[in-house]
Amino acid sequence: MTSTSLRTHSCGELRLEHVGAAVSLCGWVSARREHSQHLAFVDLRDHTGITQCVVDGASDLRGEYVVRISGTVVARGPEHRNPNVATGEIELHDCTVEVLATAEAPPFRLDDRVETDETIRLRYRYLDLRRAEMQRNLRVRAKVNSAVRSAMEQQGFVEVETPMLIASTPEGARDFVVPSRLKPGSFYALPQSPQLFKQLCMVGGIDRYYQIARCLRDEDLRADRQFEFMQLDAEMSFVTQSDVLDAISTTVRHTIQAVTGNDIGEIPQMTWREAQERYGSDKPDVRFGMELVELTSIFAETGFNAFKAPCVKGIRVPGAGDTSRSRLDDLTDRAKRWGAKGLVWMRVKGEAGHVEVESPVAKFLSEAECASLAATLDAEPGDLLLLVADERPTTCHVLGLLRLELGRPPVTDGGLAVWWVVDFPLFESIDEATGRPVPAHHPFTMPNDEDASIIDEVLAGGDVHRLLEVRSQAYDLVINGWELGSGSVRIHRPDIQSKIFRLLGIGEEDAHEKFGFLLDAFRYGAPPHAGFAFGMDRLTALLAGEENIREVIAFPKTQTGSDPLTGAPSDLDPAQLHELGLRLLPPTS
Repeated sequence: MTSTSLRTHSCGELRLEHVGAAVSLCGWVSARREHSQHLAFVDLRDHTGITQCVVDGASDLRGEYVVRISGTVVARGPEHRNPNVATGEIELHDCTVEVLATAEAPPFRLDDRVETDETIRLRYRYLDLRRAEMQRNLRVRAKVNSAVRSAMEQQGFVEVETPMLIASTPEGARDFVVPSRLKPGSFYALPQSPQLFKQLCMVGGIDRYYQIARCLRDEDLRADRQFEFMQLDAEMSFVTQSDVLDAISTTVRHTIQAVTGNDIGEIPQMTWREAQERYGSDKPDVRFGMELVELTSIFAETGFNAFKAPCVKGIRVPGAGDTSRSRLDDLTDRAKRWGAKGLVWMRVKGEAGHVEVESPVAKFLSEAECASLAATLDAEPGDLLLLVADERPTTCHVLGLLRLELGRPPVTDGGLAVWWVVDFPLFESIDEATGRPVPAHHPFTMPNDEDASIIDEVLAGGDVHRLLEVRSQAYDLVINGWELGSGSVRIHRPDIQSKIFRLLGIGEEDAHEKFGFLLDAFRYGAPPHAGFAFGMDRLTALLAGEENIREVIAFPKTQTGSDPLTGAPSDLDPAQLHELGLRLLPPTS
């Protein structure tokens, strides 16, 4: 029961057991319907729900007025009950009304019945927050935060807050910078993550650190990305990769169960290589089929030049054999834009047990090749087959995108498919201009112990391209095709760190300029340590059933990075610029 000096109950908690009670409710007028010349039904709303009140003389009440209504709880007749509302079996009679605040008509309806332009919703976000959906989403978010904290503390983690004004560090995205008034011409950066500070916590003997941290990155926005976002940040000392995976799995399972009531069980793993080969992605969505199937050996002796490639793979699109030619041409164009030389499509004809393929390229393939192709892809009449022949990374990438384009359900459908992806490459490519490897992660990621010899071979003058075989002790957590978060075992040994810096062309002076305070700290005894971070906004959106993280953030930015509510980003007053020692350049044309 909610009881304050103004109200005895909330608007969503009255039931039949309250019949006969004298109550007082406070909230907003959600709707008013005239019942007779003098009586009106007034729906009173707060964050818990709605109660219908029968009010005498309600003609002065308007939508969104803030009122206090006192009355007696009465059972509705069977024919007047509303099963769609939790309070639908009762209503208030003998009501007295006290207007606490009047209100102008809102610029859009707040009952979720009408789609409203997002910019208008964000311009009046304080009104948008009154909607039941937003109320629910923010309370889901609060439950997620609470469950995460509870799970981490039960596992011995200590919450430590790290600074928001730091030196700029090479994290991969652009920094947001803050000018220093006391040191004109110098700047702070807002943290892209607490990465270096949490490693310093391990040097400091914290042992198990966590924080629900605010991070800021000046990068392009999309449905699952904002300039500022919240992440669970964690670091552990004297652990292996499996220890981190166990701890984060426990937290994620606990959080999902706290919000949904469902135990997802053990979280399975797949390697990065397996994810690429089967799904064409390092964040595989495993809720649907259409996996990539290896076909290279079938065409090893083919006479069809387009299939004389290092890798041939295909996907089967069930029941899509009637796809229009214009749609197939569009898919071919997309495949080319994504990097493939082309796309081969085949319609599956015939009957069960004896299928045939119809395609513009069928005349170039032998009967045995067509039969083996159909069998390997488990093709059935009415299916559509899509094939790409190219370098292996390109083939997997393009087919992975086609798979998502044609088969992926909405991100919130089909339950939660949670997977660990492990054994990421340490380097993603070789810069042919410099001969240097391009790191796939930050330069403190520990290589896989089994691949350490490859690094020594390259440093001794071996083929630099062999570095692409080196696996890292890095791992991602993926839910429904969204990368929830990532982490790694960190390099704490100076000899290994020196080798990685040498490969990357980072000299001692450059290393100390970029990472000096961390490297200096390591001189005083750094324990073996590893960590992880995952997006709280993304996890909340998935658990709330939302496709866009803006729906679970109280005051987000738009897709263009603007804030219609406050007008940010905005100009600075000339006096502020002068005080900061800044002068604006004219805009570029």
